[in-house]
Amino acid sequence: MARQYFGTDGIRGTVGQFPITPDFALRLGHAVGQVLQRVASGRRPTVLIGKDTRISGYMLESALEAGFASAGVNVLLTGPLPTPGVAYLTRALRLDLGVVISASHNAFPDNGIKFFSAKGEKLPDAWEEAVERALEEPPAWVDSARLGRARRLDDAQGRYVEFCKSTVSGELNLKGLKFVVDAAHGAAYQVAPAVFHELGGEVTSIGVAPNGMNINAGVGATSPAALVAAVKEQGADYGVALDGDADRLQLVDREGRLYNGDELLYVMAMDRKAQGEAVPGVVGTLMTNMAVEVALADQGIELVRAKVGDRYVLEELAARRWLLGGESSGHLLALDRHSTGDGIVSALQVLQAVQHSGRSLQALLEGVKLYPQVMINVRLKDGEDWRQNIRLADLTRQVTADLGRQGRVLIRASGTEPVLRVMVEAREESQARKAAEALAAAARGDA
Repeated sequence: MARQYFGTDGIRGTVGQFPITPDFALRLGHAVGQVLQRVASGRRPTVLIGKDTRISGYMLESALEAGFASAGVNVLLTGPLPTPGVAYLTRALRLDLGVVISASHNAFPDNGIKFFSAKGEKLPDAWEEAVERALEEPPAWVDSARLGRARRLDDAQGRYVEFCKSTVSGELNLKGLKFVVDAAHGAAYQVAPAVFHELGGEVTSIGVAPNGMNINAGVGATSPAALVAAVKEQGADYGVALDGDADRLQLVDREGRLYNGDELLYVMAMDRKAQGEAVPGVVGTLMTNMAVEVALADQGIELVRAKVGDRYVLEELAARRWLLGGESSGHLLALDRHSTGDGIVSALQVLQAVQHSGRSLQALLEGVKLYPQVMINVRLKDGEDWRQNIRLADLTRQVTADLGRQGRVLIRASGTEPVLRVMVEAREESQARKAAEALAAAARGDA
């Protein structure tokens, strides 16, 4: 049985520790190249490699490039480019595969490698398993005449800027609006300000001075306080915060109010409905705020919950043939605009909704007051199966019944540490906290 290397979002870890090492990246590029060659029908495959601004990206890029070349695969290099930009260009240029070197919202000591299909979509488990099997096989180095070639794609950023602008109607005009764009010192540090400027906005930027080690450090979608402060200080109309690879979005209005992914997903769905488009449902996750679910239901729109992770949101959307989905973190999907989550495209969708309505973002969310969520982590004992805790199960049923449509309970084990996450959501924080503490005590086995 082949070793499992892929997680829910490619291969990720700490630089210098397996598997984020140059020797493994070379082996990975070669193995992926072998998989591509098996379905290439005699032609030479071409892959696109983009990256964020981490200093380790140069090392991993070179190793992957060598691995692909050694398997007879051509490589196009974009330099720093948002993850969704790589997905777009892979599709637009009719390439065989897109490769992103990024650890998204993680700090600079981490990095990762993920892949997009020729359609700019996440690849299925079967493809990842084929790569994992190839990694266990001896390398099949090609001779000099069959080596792959590598070249820079000099206009990658410009192409992606034009794509982002094309995802909204030509009527969207940002003239007279002042923006602060926070690129998290990441992959969008050049393209994000350009998009809003070229659509007419007055743009100032923060988080646009990457040095290889400051990505996501105190700025960006995971640290939005810097953007809130900048918007207030500059009297801007909007603040746009992206994460390191620009697939997440947090939005700030002129009052300094921060809007998360749940609220922005609601705005996007209601705009589609107001424009006469069919919106049978949207996909959220187990963490999507219940207030959004209730508000959508009042408008005749179903919300279906997937597991946490944009991969699972995508799978649910594909299964139902729906278009809109997202996570509280700001991963938002509009599959009639892009094949993957895109922070810049999502921001433009929200701004277009505001312009369509003639109302402020705050006014569009008047009927959505997020429920307080209280989460308590309970450390599990070695070998403990929390599902066998009868007291916890009984109390969960009781709390769920008491809350009714006024809240919910979510209990799930962490995927990365021996911790049980106990979350209660209710209209009143005091009610949520009381219930969460009781459930946590039952999980711990307190007398």
